[in-house]
Amino acid sequence: MKNVLLILLVFSFMALTQCKEKKKYHDVTVQKIPANQTDGVAAILKYQQKVNADFKNPEKSPLPDRLRKDFESLDFFAPDTTYVVTAKLVRTPNAIPFMMPTTTNRESEEVVYAVAHFTLNGASRQLEIYLNSELQKEEGFEEYLFLPFTDLTNAEETYGGGRYIDLKMTEEDEITLDFNRAYSPYCAYNKKYSCPLVPEVNFLNTRVLAGVKSYQK
Repeated sequence: MKNVLLILLVFSFMALTQCKEKKKYHDVTVQKIPANQTDGVAAILKYQQKVNADFKNPEKSPLPDRLRKDFESLDFFAPDTTYVVTAKLVRTPNAIPFMMPTTTNRESEEVVYAVAHFTLNGASRQLEIYLNSELQKEEGFEEYLFLPFTDLTNAEETYGGGRYIDLKMTEEDEITLDFNRAYSPYCAYNKKYSCPLVPEVNFLNTRVLAGVKSYQK
């Protein structure tokens, strides 16, 4: 009787071992995303989580209370590392400050800090990057640069007035533009905000399928 039990235990162990080996073999054969792409996508997802957390925070959210209390998440394009590009910076030290119109009667004094030249969706493109001297005096904004742009997704997948990207000053001749971080101005969520209007020169004649989409109330 003991011998029978021993044989049964041995066969059970062998069967269990074979099942585990098959599972392991299957896991090994699964294709993996290249490490550099995995890291990039993870960083984009982490950024999106932070944005959602800010929108839920009553001290940071642009949403009125009636919308914020039920807020779950903004609608984003899927993370896409092809929309992370390296741009050549051509600085414009002699640029004259100008008054940028906004969605209200207010005007924002800006100066062209540099022009970014880059390739996106198979074509060479350029965008002006702006510096606000008044904002630069505020703590935490000493190195802040402002990149507003419009593209062919506006008024369809994305906010009709265009989107913004926040940047920081650099001493390098290149700068990284991550369109996955493109966000809608706060006036897209709440009319109490005054938002700079995107200059015509910063129109991208292509569909930028990255960043935040239009907000659906």
